[in-house]
Amino acid sequence: MDKINATLLCDARTKQGRLAALPEATRPKSPEDGYQCQAALVPMLIEHYGGQQIGYKIACTNVTAQRQLNVDGPFYGRMTSAFCYDSPARLDSSQFFMRVVEAEFGFRMARALPPRTEPYSPLDAGKAVEGVIPGIEIVDSRFHDWTTIGAPSLIADNACHAVWVKGSMVEDWRGIDLAEQTVRLTVRGPRGEEKLVREGSGQAVLGHPLNALAWLATKLSSHGLGLEPGQYVTTGVTMEVYMGERGDAIQADFGPLGAVDLVFV
Repeated sequence: MDKINATLLCDARTKQGRLAALPEATRPKSPEDGYQCQAALVPMLIEHYGGQQIGYKIACTNVTAQRQLNVDGPFYGRMTSAFCYDSPARLDSSQFFMRVVEAEFGFRMARALPPRTEPYSPLDAGKAVEGVIPGIEIVDSRFHDWTTIGAPSLIADNACHAVWVKGSMVEDWRGIDLAEQTVRLTVRGPRGEEKLVREGSGQAVLGHPLNALAWLATKLSSHGLGLEPGQYVTTGVTMEVYMGERGDAIQADFGPLGAVDLVFV
């Protein structure tokens, strides 16, 4: 059943097709069903595109995002090196059905957070972090109507992950209040006009990005998984999403943590 769904989702991505829904007979009925499908899908994507898994993305840590997708809490997906770009990045806009731009705090792990029965705290999570990375995730979906398809299918579709563009890592971050840190998203259009289109902060991410990291480590533990040194984690959108267009030059400015830039061509 997982292989059937994973093959359909893999084909949709590699052949740039879209699905109304997964077949009723095999459709994931619970988040756990979705994660099992995701675990089957990602190796297929790696086989096709190359690379390796480099970490995890967390989706719907923002209440606004939860409402938009009709879900009641966060969920995670897997990130791979084939879809990770250094800033500044040039992205082919034709490779996406949607260009959902999400400015997100990222972490690189210095130490492992292995599976355990006791939940991880934000303090536990923070001690394992090597540095903070400003980033933009591009979210895309293989489903025609991703806002109504439901969490199990969204999870199966690797939590709608498309691309991660990462800025430079900041190791001296512990004196910065990530919850209060303002994040500004500006867009310069094809005629050169620039405008501030979104603004948010780390407070939108479950109250603090480290809360999201602790949630992920605890959730992974329930699946017998853990975070490893060198892996990356993106913690969820800090503001209302922006729908990118071809010709947009986009910058997410995280203040003292730096900025990340991309252009849709």
